[in-house]
Amino acid sequence: MASVTVIGGGIFGLACAWEMARRGARVRVHEARGIGAGASGGHIGALAPHAPDNWNDKKAFQLDSLLIAPAFWAEVQRASGQPTGFARTGRLQPVTDPQALGPRIEAAAIRWPADLGMHLTDAPQTPLATPGLWLHDDLTARLNPRAALAALAAAIRAKGGEVIENHPAPESLPGPVLWATGTPGLLSLNQGKGVKGQSALLDFALPASPHIFADGLYIVPHDDGTTAIGSTSENSFTHDRPDDQIHSLITRARTLCPALADAPLIETWAGIRPRSTSRAPLLGAWPGRPGHYVANGGFKIGFGMAPKIAAIMADLILDGKDAIPADFRLLPSL
Repeated sequence: MASVTVIGGGIFGLACAWEMARRGARVRVHEARGIGAGASGGHIGALAPHAPDNWNDKKAFQLDSLLIAPAFWAEVQRASGQPTGFARTGRLQPVTDPQALGPRIEAAAIRWPADLGMHLTDAPQTPLATPGLWLHDDLTARLNPRAALAALAAAIRAKGGEVIENHPAPESLPGPVLWATGTPGLLSLNQGKGVKGQSALLDFALPASPHIFADGLYIVPHDDGTTAIGSTSENSFTHDRPDDQIHSLITRARTLCPALADAPLIETWAGIRPRSTSRAPLLGAWPGRPGHYVANGGFKIGFGMAPKIAAIMADLILDGKDAIPADFRLLPSL
């Protein structure tokens, strides 16, 4: 069996570690703080597809990942005995110009599975949606980020792996090493930057409801009786703590969905998310460092991309099979 070290306890690090442990590798994960301490520890968990028109390799990769997600997360739940909050509940988006959506709906019918397409509706089945016309898709799913990370860590341990928290990785690292260190790792490669995001959690139970997406605003009901609101995308910031911007976002959510008007606020969150220069994930062997690999740059799409990224990184590290899309390849350090 291969012995693999993974640095980073966010979604990319834990998903890749789980996939390699599932295949029989001896895996040790080092997380300098706690599981999900970085960008993966927010509230949203929206597994939403890119628009199906103007198709490209990135969208095809994400679609593949979303389609294998139910089996991926079901196996994590079985191995860990813990919930992940995964469910394919769909998504609603308010519509102002239905004519303009014709090509997108047709593209979904071509690119997506027949039972997971898009359609217009004036009768959305959720109290979150106000009267009017909405675009509904059945492909979108959601999970609870913190529950999913905890389940991944437990599943790795159940397979005999180690997940070491609150302890920096030692200088001597055995076997192949995968670096999934989020924004600090991305900055060290000089191939992207950090973008601050903020989210909130409301005490509002509607677990079977599709989530709402409008002008960058996500409203995502979870299976534990909470509803997540997010998120900001701040290129300029002075700290990584919540501030007044999240309260403006909550106000927008309550205005869009009056059902949330009196929902109590449970907590707010902020974190710095890694966005690569190309906005695509950065994957592959670390140039100039034999035996070292990188999985980074999951800006806004990390949880949705994780199942397939885990599979191709396991293929590369364990079997030497390189199936990384050209647009996702890690470049030599700049």
